[in-house]
Amino acid sequence: MSLVTRASLDQKLALAKRCSHEGVMAGAKAAVLATVATAIPTLASVRMLPWARTNLNPTAQALIISTAAGMAYFIVADKTVLASARKNSLYASNRSNTTA
Repeated sequence: MSLVTRASLDQKLALAKRCSHEGVMAGAKAAVLATVATAIPTLASVRMLPWARTNLNPTAQALIISTAAGMAYFIVADKTVLASARKNSLYASNRSNTTA
């Protein structure tokens, strides 16, 4: 493998790691926000509404909250990674057009 292709592969690997790290961080932030945004109304409704008090045991409450957090994490992480990859792809194509 030539030195140029090795450097190119290393650069692509570094970009991929950065994209995935950005996705993880954005997903984690979204999951925390979704947890708080879901926990407050869920716990408040269990305290105030007779139907919720009767039908939503602690397991159901935890399931509601964790489902919202999980969905937020994966949706935001996926969108962040795709946006970052798209940006890097456009940057790479613009860079190759200017050097050619």
